Amino acid sequence: MNCTHCNATGFLNTEYLPEGLLKQGVEVILKWIADHLKAEVQVCDCCGDGEEWYGTPGEHYTTNDPIGYNGPYAYNGGLCECH
Repeated sequence: MNCTHCNATGFLNTEYLPEGLLKQGVEVILKWIADHLKAEVQVCDCCGDGEEWYGTPGEHYTTNDPIGYNGPYAYNGGLCECH
C-alpha cells in the first residue's frame, strides 16, 4: 500500500527540495536534508518515524513493514496513519 501522507515518496514537504532532486533517490535526499538542517523536508512520519522508515520508503505493509499489534503501528491499532 502506498503511503498517501507523503504521496509514496517517503518524505514530507518535498516542495522545498530543489527541482529534480526527488528523482535522484533516497540517499541523495537524505544527504541534502543533512546538509540543510533548517529545511522543512523530513522523512515521512507515517511510513516512518520522521527520521527512518519502518520498511520501504513510501510504502506500508510489506514484508519489511509488519502489520498488527507487534509492528510499528501498534500504537494505532496496527494501522498506519493514512490507512
